[in-house]
Amino acid sequence: MKPLFEQLLRLADDHLILGHRLSECCGHAPLLEEDLALPNIALDLIGQARALYTYAGEIEGEGRTEDDLAYFRTDRDYRNCLLVERPNGDFAHTMLRQLYFSAFMEPYWQGACRSTDETIAGIAGKAVKESAYHVRHSAEWVIRLGDGTKESARRMSNAVEELHPFTDELFETDDISAALSGDKVVPDPADIRTAWDQTIDAVFQDAELTRPENEWPQTGGRKGLHGEALGLLLAEMQAVQRQNPGLTW
Repeated sequence: MKPLFEQLLRLADDHLILGHRLSECCGHAPLLEEDLALPNIALDLIGQARALYTYAGEIEGEGRTEDDLAYFRTDRDYRNCLLVERPNGDFAHTMLRQLYFSAFMEPYWQGACRSTDETIAGIAGKAVKESAYHVRHSAEWVIRLGDGTKESARRMSNAVEELHPFTDELFETDDISAALSGDKVVPDPADIRTAWDQTIDAVFQDAELTRPENEWPQTGGRKGLHGEALGLLLAEMQAVQRQNPGLTW
């Protein structure tokens, strides 16, 4: 069951870290509507992470709970892709990062709805509906900013240049993903590429953005190789639980 445990951690870590990043926007969004929308998306992602961590703990069979997996691992133990740990930056960065990730997860969850694992299929059935909204919401903002004022277009173009090198990692495959996709437990990430390309190309066309070539793709997150940004995020996110182990509300 180790491949399944590792894959569940990858998915859960992706969603928890991005959910925490979005939670940092609460009270700092550029308008009231987004001050409500971004934390709600964060809650969707963290809810998905909770379900995945809970199942991962059951698969592992060592008594670890969702809280143990979220709060008592170091940065080298995290398996999230590097994209989701990138700092929020300005609003253009935040929305483009969300689009890149959600455009991958929507078709991924669609495939996972047909999983031979009933628990994963159940998680996917709820998550795919939430992901569809995340794609729609972030795409609207990428288009609005890219095809907006001279300043908003400049900021969105800068976001594309900075974040696009982190997208190839979403589609990486290895022995774990090959074994699970072969058994039809989860989709092969590489198979999501076409759907992702179609979504991004359509949004970029409307936003008048140019999609760059990934000459230097950034990778390593799936192997626990992260930058300083994740260490700082975990220090904040885990502080209360580490100071008061086992606390409950």
